[in-house]
Amino acid sequence: MESRWAWWLAVAGWTVRVVMFPVIVLSVRRPTTCLAWLAVVFFEPWVGAPLYALLGGIRLGRRRLEQRVRLALRYHPPATSTQQAITEAERRLKADRRVLAGLAQRVGGLPPVSGNAVTLTADSQAFVDQLIADIDAATDHAHLLFYIYRDDYVGRAVSDALIRAAARGVTCRVLVDAVGARPIARRLAPQMQRQGVQVVFALPANVIRRRFARIDVRNHRKIAVIDGRIGYTGSQNIVEPTYGHRRAGEWHDIMARIRGPAVNHLQQIFVEDWFYETGEPLAPDDAVGQRYFPVPEQAGETTLQVIPTGPDRPTENFSYLMVEAIHQARRRVVVTSPYFVPDEPLFLALKLAALRGLDVRIILPKKSDHPVVHAAAMFYCRELFNSGVRILRYRDGLLHAKTLTTDERFGFFGTANFDIRSFHLNFEVNVQTFDPDLIHQLLALQEDYIRRCDEMTALVWHRRPRWKYLAEECAKLLSPLL
Repeated sequence: MESRWAWWLAVAGWTVRVVMFPVIVLSVRRPTTCLAWLAVVFFEPWVGAPLYALLGGIRLGRRRLEQRVRLALRYHPPATSTQQAITEAERRLKADRRVLAGLAQRVGGLPPVSGNAVTLTADSQAFVDQLIADIDAATDHAHLLFYIYRDDYVGRAVSDALIRAAARGVTCRVLVDAVGARPIARRLAPQMQRQGVQVVFALPANVIRRRFARIDVRNHRKIAVIDGRIGYTGSQNIVEPTYGHRRAGEWHDIMARIRGPAVNHLQQIFVEDWFYETGEPLAPDDAVGQRYFPVPEQAGETTLQVIPTGPDRPTENFSYLMVEAIHQARRRVVVTSPYFVPDEPLFLALKLAALRGLDVRIILPKKSDHPVVHAAAMFYCRELFNSGVRILRYRDGLLHAKTLTTDERFGFFGTANFDIRSFHLNFEVNVQTFDPDLIHQLLALQEDYIRRCDEMTALVWHRRPRWKYLAEECAKLLSPLL
C-alpha cells in the first residue's frame, strides 16, 4: 500500500512539473526569472506550483489595461496648463540631456516641465510638520497616496489634520496599499471615514479574488497633493522613523516639496490610481478639471520630470533609463538604496563605469530589515567591488533614501529601490532633474550619508566569515524572484 501511494505521489509530482513547464516558459519573459521559477518547481513541485500561482507572472487584467488606456487619454492635465512649462524645459535641455528626458517620457509618459520650486528635506519630522501645515491651509482638496500608513503618532497626526480639513469642507482622499497600510484598517481608517475622510485600500491581497496574477505586486508610491498647488514625493511613508527599529535602526528618507507645473503630473498619477481602485473619475469635465489641474504658477526655475512606472508600463525601459544615465557619466556615480538587487543591464553599467575609471559609489545600510535581500545585495556588491566600485555601508540606521547622481549633471530620487522588484513589479513614482541647484542638494545629502558610512575594503571583505559567503551565494539564486 505504501509503495502504491509513493508511486502515485511521484507520478503526480512529475505531472505538476510537466504542466508547469509550458505555463512558466510562456508567461515569464525574463530568462533568469524563468529559470529560477523552473528550478523551484522542479526541485519541490508541491511548494513551487502554489508559490508561482501567487507570486508568478505580472500580467494585468484586460479590464485594468483598458481602463488605463482610457484614463491616459482622458485625464491628462489640460495641455494649455503645462505647455509653456514643457516648451521652456525643452529649450533649456542640452542635447545629451534630451536623450534622457525622451527616454523617461517613453517610460512614464510625462515630459519634463520647468518653473518649479523644490525643497528637499531629510528630516522626517520636518516633512510631517510641513505636510500637516499644508493640509491645515488647504481650501479645496487633499490627496494622499502612500505605501505604508501606520497607526502611530505620525499616522494619527496626519489623520487628525485630514479630519480637521474635512470638517472645513475640504475633500480629503487617502489611497493606501492594502498590504503596507493593513494595520490602519482596523481602527484608524474607520475613524477617518466616520469623520468625512475617504480612505481606499489599493490592490487588495485576496488570494481567491485578486486583480493581478500575483499578490505581491504593490503600489509603492508616495504622493501628496494639496489643492493642486503643492505636491510631495520621495521615499518617506506615513510612519514614525523608528518603524522597524529593532531590526535595522531608524529609517532615513528624503522628501521633496514641489510647487509649480510638476504638481499637475503628481496629481495625474493620483487621479489614475484612484480611478483604478474606485471607478470614480475625478476630472469628468473642464470645470472639475480646473479644480484638480489648475493653471500652475511659475514658482521657480527648476526643471523636473516625474516618472511613474509599474507593471502596466514597459518596465524594462525604466532600468534602461538608469543604464543610460550611468553611461553618460564622466567622473562620478553615486547610488543610495536600502535594497540593491540590480538586473543584468544595471549591474553591467555600474561595472563598466568603474572599469572606465569613474568614481562609482554604492551606499547601502549596514543592517537591513530583509536578510535574504541583503545577502543577495552583498553578493552583487562583492562582484562590483572586484571591478573597482566603492561599497559604503551606512551605520546610523536603515538608509531608505533612493537616489542616483552622475557628476553634477543628473539627479534622480523617488520611491524605486535599485532592485528587480522596483524595476519590474511594483507601481513606483520617481523624479529626475538636470537642474544644478537641485542636483547640488542631492549631492549634499549623499555626502552626509557618506560621512556616516564604513567603507568595505579588501581587508574587510577577506575577514568576513565563510558562512556569509555561502549565504550570499545561495541568496543570489533567488535574486530574480526577490
